[in-house]
Amino acid sequence: MDRTERFYKIEQLIRSRGCVSFAALLEALEVSPATLKRDLAYLRERLDAPIEYDAAENGYRFGQQWRGGKHELPGVWFNEAELHALLTMQQMLAGLDEQGVVGRHLQPMFDKITGMLGVDAAEADELRRRVKLIGTARRRVASDSFETVGSAVVKRRRLALRYRKKRGGELSDREVSPQRLVHHRHAWYLDAWCHASDGYRRFALDGIEAATLLDAEAKAVPLAELEAALDQGYGIFAGGTPREAELLFSAATAAWVSREEWHPAQRSEVLPDGRWRLRLPYVDDTELLMDLLRHAGRVEVLSPPELREAYAARLRQAVAAL
Repeated sequence: MDRTERFYKIEQLIRSRGCVSFAALLEALEVSPATLKRDLAYLRERLDAPIEYDAAENGYRFGQQWRGGKHELPGVWFNEAELHALLTMQQMLAGLDEQGVVGRHLQPMFDKITGMLGVDAAEADELRRRVKLIGTARRRVASDSFETVGSAVVKRRRLALRYRKKRGGELSDREVSPQRLVHHRHAWYLDAWCHASDGYRRFALDGIEAATLLDAEAKAVPLAELEAALDQGYGIFAGGTPREAELLFSAATAAWVSREEWHPAQRSEVLPDGRWRLRLPYVDDTELLMDLLRHAGRVEVLSPPELREAYAARLRQAVAAL
């Protein structure tokens, strides 16, 4: 067993037997006397375990205030591999939480995890540096807006928003019932019921200029209804009637692009000549066109005609700009 599991075992033995001798601990843990001494010292000094030596009983027990009580070491149910995974998760969270909006609230928990691994701050930082997330075109969100919106989603409260549209730049005031936060391609969005337009809307958090938490409860809507309204299209664009795009990728590209999920409802097949045919729903072609341009020269838009023409127009524009 690793050290974290030994901590749990020591805790369990003392709790069940009341007082456990050094020899009994050695037998149960199957470690050297030096290792057991280090474990006991670590439990007392770093994890504040109230373990003391009882000379009369020649064994270790909890302090007087905990005898018969329910003392339990915080977090000892994690083994070493799970603690490493949690530190990896911290680094992944930091990649999404550039301004530390969420991280600063979770830092005390991660400090305890570091302590349980028995490493100092420098060693913990070295562990985290072994995981690197590279982000491009990240859109920054004001930390106060993020916290207000996140709190509204969790507390199920309405929000008053001052919002600036990406297209046209119009500024408007809205009252919304937040439903969920969405992270997509280095940007955050709020899915909500808009009371002004009486329908579902998706708001980019970097377009929120002011957010105020209201006392009124948020309108409750079934998650399935929300997903049906906002998740049918391709990418982040939602609303409207879905259309189906039919794409044909070259054999050279199919070898790796066929492993990608473009949409949960996509349908695809590999043709006898190695090309890959993909069918997927979309509502707005903006994001789909951007992704198609990544494969320019290696993908053909078969249908619908309006998407095929829009893609061709983008290619002509690209050539004209050379």
